[in-house]
Amino acid sequence: MATIVNTTEEEPMLAVVRFTAELAWADAGPEVADPEVTRLCLEAQEHILAGRWLDMASLMLASADLLLTPPSRVPDKDLECVLSVICSLVTKAGSEDQALQITDLICDKLTQQPDDKPALRLKVLFSLYNLLPSPYFKALVYKKALELATAGKAAEYIIPSFKNIDSFVNEWGIGNLEQRELYLAITRILKDHKGMTKDYFKFLNKYLATFKGSDDDSATIGDAKEEAVAAIIEFVKSSNLFQCDLLNMPAVAQLEKDEKYQLVYELLKIFLTKRLDSYLEFQTANSALLKDYGLVHEECITKMRLISLLDLSSCCSIEIPYSAITESLQINDDEVEQWIVKAIAFKILDCKVDQLNQTVIVSRQTERIFGMPQWQGLHTKLGVWKGNIASAINTIQANKVTEEDTQAMHGLTIH
Repeated sequence: MATIVNTTEEEPMLAVVRFTAELAWADAGPEVADPEVTRLCLEAQEHILAGRWLDMASLMLASADLLLTPPSRVPDKDLECVLSVICSLVTKAGSEDQALQITDLICDKLTQQPDDKPALRLKVLFSLYNLLPSPYFKALVYKKALELATAGKAAEYIIPSFKNIDSFVNEWGIGNLEQRELYLAITRILKDHKGMTKDYFKFLNKYLATFKGSDDDSATIGDAKEEAVAAIIEFVKSSNLFQCDLLNMPAVAQLEKDEKYQLVYELLKIFLTKRLDSYLEFQTANSALLKDYGLVHEECITKMRLISLLDLSSCCSIEIPYSAITESLQINDDEVEQWIVKAIAFKILDCKVDQLNQTVIVSRQTERIFGMPQWQGLHTKLGVWKGNIASAINTIQANKVTEEDTQAMHGLTIH
């Protein structure tokens, strides 16, 4: 029998090959198993000495195939250790192209049976991710992890990473189309995951925002209709969302002339630009549509009353009479303060109630749409504040000079 000469540096790789080979040939008996194990170990040693890391990866993954085929006879801890050693091969690759080939081999092997030990497979993929020097490779591995989490129904293991997506995208330097694919994959994971409605809406927005309305998008923007509708329904349903940019997105605007979805777009316009009376008129004519999308009429009324209050705060002077609120919200006089308290609780309105004069004095309100007019209004306010501050500083300086002159004159009088 040939003797295996191990080097300290490569010992883990040879140990993995020996371990997997012995496991693979365990049922064949020592007469058959020993020569095969020795052969594989010699082949592995030759690859190591020659620096053929791609061949080494192929050999190790082929030997480890038994470990990844259910039912596995290897404890998860040992399996993770074996796969981690295989992943370390990417750090030894002599070129980026070779590292990419090794990465592809590992990813393909790990994603072949996503239903078996998906949590462990994802853990190994993220270990591989952390070993890769190239941001582009990292993006590829993360995409594979998304696919594995989806196919293996293991979303809970990858969802925590979504909070870092913005920094990931910046690090990876991926283009608009790749970002679109990424955001779409994430929305599909979050769609049916309980308690993730806010994040689902956030990534729907990110996905839809990748459509700029350019000629490059003309062939694909129609694919975004379903997600555009989903985003609209999520906004209307949400009890704590009062502002969004959907209306001006090309992927959403295409619905305005779409025979199937134009009413959904009209509903969005009502919630972002109109008041309760417009919603009630729409509901009367389209109650079946609202039910089809799971919208509850009473909840829509509540939201539209708060939105109408915001619209009053935006359109009127800083003082809103109770009478305007009762008319717009279609409520009684004794309900005004109740709705003011609700708006304050949702942090969409800052105001004071003047019960004596039956007015509400508004200091801040959430804008439903924050576009160019809102930016211009903010610019004007900042200009006024800047002027007021400058005036206050000039007054303070003038008073200081007057006080110093007075003190100086008083000193002369004493002498």
